Amino acid sequence: MLNVSIVIPAWNESERIAVCLLNTIRQTVMPYEILVVDNRSTDDTCAIVERFIADHPEAPVKLLHQNEEQGLIPTRNYGLDHATGDVLGRFDADCMIKPDWVEVVSGIFTEDPQAMGATGPVMYYDMPSRHFGLKGDNSLRKRIYKADGGQPLLFGSNMALRASAWHAISGEVCRDKADVMHEDIDISLHLMGKGLKTVYSPRMIAGMSARRMDTSLSSFRNYMKRFRNTFDAHPQHWRKHKPEVLFTAMYPVMHLFYPVWQKVLNTADINPAEAAWINEQMELAEKEGRELYDETPTDEEWDERHE
Repeated sequence: MLNVSIVIPAWNESERIAVCLLNTIRQTVMPYEILVVDNRSTDDTCAIVERFIADHPEAPVKLLHQNEEQGLIPTRNYGLDHATGDVLGRFDADCMIKPDWVEVVSGIFTEDPQAMGATGPVMYYDMPSRHFGLKGDNSLRKRIYKADGGQPLLFGSNMALRASAWHAISGEVCRDKADVMHEDIDISLHLMGKGLKTVYSPRMIAGMSARRMDTSLSSFRNYMKRFRNTFDAHPQHWRKHKPEVLFTAMYPVMHLFYPVWQKVLNTADINPAEAAWINEQMELAEKEGRELYDETPTDEEWDERHE
């Protein structure tokens, strides 16, 4: 199977980065490398990552620094440029990947040699009915998150690129100095512009925060305008559906409900990010424990081997 690098851009992510990293190593298949790319953080992000590396010497975690320019795109590019795996996974520092994410991503690109970019649905771990929400997100992205007649658009909180595909477009992706576009859709359109295939897999699952819904209406609307701005910057590409219309329609209810649910979580002293995949992680740990038990010789077997 192809090996998978993971790139995590980070700016002032002290609240979530440690749990995010735990998710990257609690996998059915260990990533080839995990690159945290810090971008001038002013909080404890770097110290937390360094402590994580010291506490988990077996984990392939590296801390890189991109200090030349503030911004997600140059930080993302720096990480992807320095990654050395066959496949380059990329998500945000507050995202929590499912325990089989690396295995699934490797399988997608191994099974389909033509696949150059891959994406999947997300579960909003700090909202109720998480698995119901995952089904809804899957339905939405599978049906309408597309361009150019049906090619899936990559979603930055849950995406991966074949390394060769990234190197083919790395010099062409938009720098977006004005910060008005969706950088993940920009990558998608550059791939499509070179005739490179993107795929959608409902098995490639990540968890993310719904905190975007807690912003003001004007801020949310400006964020939604990024869809149009990105396609306006790429007039040769087109889309049939406009996901931002649905997201904007969902905003009033989500905006009212999100802070209420956060109070419930705080009252119950629940860290939703840490609990995102806890059941799956426990099952994985139990399986590994059983395998270790089966591999460990009994006293009688030990004595026989050393007679």
